[in-house]
Amino acid sequence: MTASTASTTTLRRAVFPRVSVLTDAVLVLGGALFVALFAQISIPLPFTPVPITGQTFAVLLVGGALGSLCGVASMSLYMLMGIVGLPVYANQAHGFEIIKGATGGYIVGFLVAGLLVGYLADRGWDQKFSTSGTMMLTGNVIIFLVGLIWLQQVLHTSLADTLKFGLYPFVPGEIVKLYLAAALLPGAWALVRRIRS
Repeated sequence: MTASTASTTTLRRAVFPRVSVLTDAVLVLGGALFVALFAQISIPLPFTPVPITGQTFAVLLVGGALGSLCGVASMSLYMLMGIVGLPVYANQAHGFEIIKGATGGYIVGFLVAGLLVGYLADRGWDQKFSTSGTMMLTGNVIIFLVGLIWLQQVLHTSLADTLKFGLYPFVPGEIVKLYLAAALLPGAWALVRRIRS
């Protein structure tokens, strides 16, 4: 793999260079299940309907690894799986009422983040820690922006209360998850290059 090739492809294409609908379908499903798995790492907080979960970490990693199209497809599948009744949301929740509820905006934000993070990964942002960190931060901001707007509409709270319920308690954990996700993708690229050199 040349440096120019590496800068214009995703990790998905680097590991699976042959374009295949079946391969992409398996990766999309795997990404959705990965998010579902990390959704079960859930810590409820007594003062807010929004739990601390591992979902944002998984969403950012899937989007960065799969690229824009497969990233948004994976997040769409994850949301659809929960809507049709599979227990893939936090605490094994499911159903369209979750999407309509207080935490639904974060799940909708996953779609936008999967697309945007994947778009940046398609352009090589996932290969260096500095740009990978910016990519992950951008995706995280999108998730919380959509989630907070949705939360405020559902709970009819003030901006101050919305931030208290849906942002402030999550900042320390999100910083840790961002750094971890930002380090994993360049690390995976380094491993791929070493194997192929």
